[in-house]
Amino acid sequence: MFESIEGRPAASLEGKVAFITGSGRGMGRAHAVLMANRGADIAIHDVNKDWAEETGELVRAAGRKALVMIEDVADIEAMAAHAKTAEEELGRIDILVNNAGVGAERTGIEGVDPAFFDRLFNIHLRGHFFLTQAVVPGMKARNYGRILNVSSMWAMTGHHYGATYTAMKSALLGLTKAWAKEFAPHNITVNAIAPGGVWSQMAIEKEGLESFTARSKKTPIGRFADLDENAALVAFLCSDEAAFITGQTIGPNGGQAIVGI
Repeated sequence: MFESIEGRPAASLEGKVAFITGSGRGMGRAHAVLMANRGADIAIHDVNKDWAEETGELVRAAGRKALVMIEDVADIEAMAAHAKTAEEELGRIDILVNNAGVGAERTGIEGVDPAFFDRLFNIHLRGHFFLTQAVVPGMKARNYGRILNVSSMWAMTGHHYGATYTAMKSALLGLTKAWAKEFAPHNITVNAIAPGGVWSQMAIEKEGLESFTARSKKTPIGRFADLDENAALVAFLCSDEAAFITGQTIGPNGGQAIVGI
């Protein structure tokens, strides 16, 4: 079973092409850079051009191809066009990481207006649903694919605020389970990670450094995750070593949430 990867580095992505949404900074950038270091060419997507270009430079510094695409993930027609461009310029899309997102509300239900609700829905769920729809035909044609959805620990545990965010991240877990069964006959695996606290710019900007630091110390392991720790998990799940893992949610959270048997 493992002869095809014998002699290659652990969780090698040599020769693969990964499309990563929201990869201009934070977790998405960490995923892109680590995957590039493990041999993948990267289709970099972000809404912020400067961030995306910076990630592109890091990918190229690792010796891999980088295709930079600037778009709002909520624009489903434009994202489908970008997926087509990525396939044309990089040869195919082997890996799709649905990572782009915006932070949770901190107001409770009274502070959520329809525009905010729709924004979270369009980014976290609708945008990634239809991007996956655009990418899957190519994966089916090649009988190979890896899809990784970035959810949240809150999708497993709930929270005393951020219900809208929690709902959208929970829906991603539903898609993960359904797609895993739907796509399995085509050798396409679908998994999710549900991170707890992670040292990302978005999280710190949303909560504030002092509060974020204090909360990190309450984690059983005594800290929040580094970006590279989550990236290593994503890279593994997208590698051939994880070929028998599908429909699963793994929570890198330092013991904040322990669920299951």
